[in-house]
Amino acid sequence: MSAFRSICVFCGSRSGVRPAYAAAARDFGQAIAAEGWRLVYGAGDVGLMGEVARAAQLAGARTMGVIPTHLMAHEQGRRDLSQLVITEDMHERKKVMFMNSDAIVVLPGGAGSLDEFFEVLTWRQIGLHSKPIFLLDTEGYWQPLTSLARHVITEGFAEAPLLDYYSTVPDVRSLVVALRAALS
Repeated sequence: MSAFRSICVFCGSRSGVRPAYAAAARDFGQAIAAEGWRLVYGAGDVGLMGEVARAAQLAGARTMGVIPTHLMAHEQGRRDLSQLVITEDMHERKKVMFMNSDAIVVLPGGAGSLDEFFEVLTWRQIGLHSKPIFLLDTEGYWQPLTSLARHVITEGFAEAPLLDYYSTVPDVRSLVVALRAALS
């Protein structure tokens, strides 16, 4: 384990319709720096990815970006990070991000963020890791997902402990407190 803690952030390559999403991403980027943590993220300079990374960098955080070759132009891959890893594909991207982090945080996002969340959740469910996973529920964004998880359990497709494998937090302040506790 590294001498410092690394937080993997999965989030949208778009900003979404609510200004609160970008504000929370910026606040969390600043918090990562204030806590002395390293940001591990998708290396893009667009959407919430760009917001969290710019805020973390401006506040002095170390940053590790991981991006597949085919997304460098589309996601405007940043080259001014502390560390940049260019992968062959999305699967390798997720694995490198996960392997270089101590905790996972999912901000609002689309299909890619859902894919990333469900992959690390599944790995946790089958016992491949015990890293903490947090959903930053800005303005209730993740409420439909948490309802779906309860529905999956009610319908017999997962056991109740599935809900224990991740935590939903309402704001950046609560997220930082939860991360501190989980990483201590």
